[in-house]
Amino acid sequence: MPVGPARMPLFDHLGELRMRFVRIVVCLLIAVLVFYMATPTIANFLILPINDLVPTNEDGSPAWVYMGAFDAFGTRFVIAMWASLVACMPVIIWQTLAFFLPALKPNERKWFIPTFAIACALFIFGTVFCYLIILHPAFEWLTDQGLGFATILPEAKQWIDIIIKFEIGFGFAFELPLVVFYLTVFEVVPYAKLRGAWRTVYIVLMVISALITPDASPITMLLLFGAMIGLYEVSMLAARLVLGGKIKKQKEEAERQAAEDAEWEAEWSQRQAEKKAESEAK
Repeated sequence: MPVGPARMPLFDHLGELRMRFVRIVVCLLIAVLVFYMATPTIANFLILPINDLVPTNEDGSPAWVYMGAFDAFGTRFVIAMWASLVACMPVIIWQTLAFFLPALKPNERKWFIPTFAIACALFIFGTVFCYLIILHPAFEWLTDQGLGFATILPEAKQWIDIIIKFEIGFGFAFELPLVVFYLTVFEVVPYAKLRGAWRTVYIVLMVISALITPDASPITMLLLFGAMIGLYEVSMLAARLVLGGKIKKQKEEAERQAAEDAEWEAEWSQRQAEKKAESEAK
């Protein structure tokens, strides 16, 4: 892959960004045209985990319905877009990383291929986790809310839209380990500081879990929250293994800074006390 110079004029950077954006868009458009023809198969695959929660027809098949004349076309297009986004995610990640690659130092560029592979794997793992673990409990909780006073009408457009939001949200949420790993490795946030603030991090992860899940189910949020905590801890362990001695130096530096701050505060308090004593003596 060609690597451009680290220092480029602004318009050259914008031109490269446009080139990579065009590549992504062209890839997505081609994929949409291909997947649009296969949307019935993809749709049947998407709704498979929740078919048992849907009312059935006389022949026992799920009673999915469309409420509007244009809903079928809109749903097929959305499914094709979702499938294209997942299928083209390696291209999207590759082009995004390649845009920032020239700004990296030679010793940092060795992380490009591993980062690309892990980012793709995490996104796929997130969608698979959502499909196998999340969808059924989430929709079961949602459908149970209407028991006793209403009959659920399974509108295909709405339900598939929720499924797609789940899948995409979980796919991107599972990129968390990479973000945390590089924040610590590049020392944007020191490892010791991030490790010490684990309570705050857990609260932030809980808020993110609540925002990402498109339903109001506590089950869905807790499942995502548990998965993100596990991924966060794995990323911290990986950062610790990579940084090695740097973590010890960061800890020593933090302890030294804390000792200096405590010494300065004690000296300041002593001076204030001496000034107060002198003023009272006068």
